[in-house]
Amino acid sequence: MHSMNNLRGVDLNLLVILDALLSERHVSRAALRLNMSQPAVSHALARLRFLLGDPLFTRHGGGLAPTVRALELSQPLREALVQVRAVLGPDGFDPAQSRHIFRLAMSDYGANLILPGLMRLMRQLAPGVDLSVTQFSREGMIARVVDGEVDLGLGVFPHLPAQIYPELLLSDRYVCLVDRASLPPQARQIDLEDYLARPHALVAVHGEASTEIDEAIHSAGLTRRVALVLPHWSVAPTTIIGTDLILTVAARSLDALRRDKSLAILPSPLEFPAIPFTQISHKRRQADPALRWLRSIVSTIAQPASPSITRRNPPTV
Repeated sequence: MHSMNNLRGVDLNLLVILDALLSERHVSRAALRLNMSQPAVSHALARLRFLLGDPLFTRHGGGLAPTVRALELSQPLREALVQVRAVLGPDGFDPAQSRHIFRLAMSDYGANLILPGLMRLMRQLAPGVDLSVTQFSREGMIARVVDGEVDLGLGVFPHLPAQIYPELLLSDRYVCLVDRASLPPQARQIDLEDYLARPHALVAVHGEASTEIDEAIHSAGLTRRVALVLPHWSVAPTTIIGTDLILTVAARSLDALRRDKSLAILPSPLEFPAIPFTQISHKRRQADPALRWLRSIVSTIAQPASPSITRRNPPTV
């Protein structure tokens, strides 16, 4: 078997092919991504298996399942390729010509704010770039960014470890959503007594608590009753209709509901902290031109003052 210490005998292009196979888990899709023929990728995989002394992948459900050894190599390989591209690619990342896949994690709130505009802009500027979007709790997003499973996380993160690079995108505020029929006629606000007397709904991934709201309530010496915890924002407004439930939620998540006559959006009777919506990535990835480009795109979309995101062309990084 080849010694990996003897780099003179190793075709480093094989590492690019291995990275594509780890991402796509399919020979044909990896070949398309690399602009290679399927037999050429299969031949490269055979060379990689000999070089590394491991099968690397097994056939599974029409695709490829990585071995333990392949999974162990995934993150170090990705980091090494980022550094190599930073050294050898002075022109940076060309979104118009590149084939790439980004892995993002975001909540319903983040997806509602960012994803529609992000896809429209990417289809215009980067037709060969794909997105894979998942949803986790805050802690889950942070852990996956640290581990390298996610390129970019978007959400509200009160506490971040030292390895994480945060970038504030916008600041939102909390408002209250209630059934309009549960209010007195012409009511434009809710008082503190009614706010605390009502049962509350809480949108939370995996049952996590909305600590900023409850900490503000508790610091004022008050309590609330959370009668409903649900993981999906999309069903929350219709769940409130016909009940006395109240949902304390970020104002920008309600933009599509402002014309719904069955619901009322009211200012909060308590002063809650601002909501810092942030994108996070790993500090070791800051030299990655592709990730820098993606962050610039997301930042462009998140600007509330931008009247038309499709008219702004973020720079090639």
